[in-house]
Formats: sequence, C-alpha cells, structure tokens
Amino acid sequence: MTTEAAPPHGSAGTPAASPTAEEFSAVQQSAEFAELRSSYRSFAFPLTVAFIAWYLLYVLLSNYAGGFMGTKLFGNINVALVFGLAQFATTFLIAWLYSRHAAANLDPKAAAIKARMEAGE
Repeated sequence: MTTEAAPPHGSAGTPAASPTAEEFSAVQQSAEFAELRSSYRSFAFPLTVAFIAWYLLYVLLSNYAGGFMGTKLFGNINVALVFGLAQFATTFLIAWLYSRHAAANLDPKAAAIKARMEAGE
C-alpha cells in the first residue's frame, strides 16, 4: 500500500511559489499589512493593559486591603474569592472576544495578504 504526500500549499496539486525576502519586505511595508497590524494592536493592546491593571488591582487589594477583601458577602464567600474567580472569568471573556475579533477582522485580511503572496503578486 503506497501513500502519496499532499502537495505543499498550492491549489489543484501545484506547489505554491516561495516568496522572496524582498517580497516579504514589500508586503510588510504595504498599507494592507499596516491595516492588519493596526487592527490587531487596537484590540490587543488596550485589553492587555486593562487586564494587567485589573490583575494588579486584585494583587494590591489582597496585600493592602485585607479587611475589604475579607468582607463576607454570603456564607464563606468573601470579596477576595469573588475577585479571584472574576480573574478567571475575565481571562476567558478576553479570549472569546479576541477569537471573535480575529475571525471577523484579522483572519480575512491575513488570508488576502497570504493569497496575494502565494499568487506572486
């Protein structure tokens, strides 16, 4: 039994052209790539800063506001536990938001750039 390897990247069995370093540099300098980079940064940087600030607030409150963080909300559940669990919820929320943003805004732009490079344009 023999198996054939799939063609590297091209369509209909033809191998994709390998872009040169000059072509990569040209794409990197293009307005289309700058728009892709800007779209990524305008989403990722603010959320990263916000999450780090939120995390540092949690750490600082845990260290310097023990009375507040130890406040019981109901039963044995206190503010610190709620804030700690909110850290996990926030992490998953940001990951979900990024996934949606990437699918809607980043992936189509990246696919267009990739297709253009593979076509040799």
